[in-house]
Amino acid sequence: QVQLVESGGGLVQPGGSLRLSCAASGFPLDYYVIGWFRQAPGKEREGVSCINYNDGRTYYSGSVKGRFTISRDNAKNTVYLDMNNLNPEDTAVYYCAADASLNSVQAVCVLGPSQTVTYWSQGTQVTVSS
Repeated sequence: QVQLVESGGGLVQPGGSLRLSCAASGFPLDYYVIGWFRQAPGKEREGVSCINYNDGRTYYSGSVKGRFTISRDNAKNTVYLDMNNLNPEDTAVYYCAADASLNSVQAVCVLGPSQTVTYWSQGTQVTVSS
């Protein structure tokens, strides 16, 4: 079965940290662009961070750059999003996506992944609140 299994969401206090994991099952991530996206109620989907799994190129949105770090573990076929110094504006449902198109990491994050060649995770809630 081909799927992306996402974990790590939950409740965290402002200023805290959280790690999200996106594990691919049934296919290798080697030639995919993996992106983290989030969507809060009433807001449009936002590309947070993306990584080219093959060459390691990364992209971060302006709102998270310097606070979030995207990384990969080849042995586990998994992509992580380490979120630091979280604030309430980071509250959203977070999704990961694996895009098999040839677009750049910036294009995937800013314009959105390909509709036809992208796998999506089930999403996980991240709530930043005191």
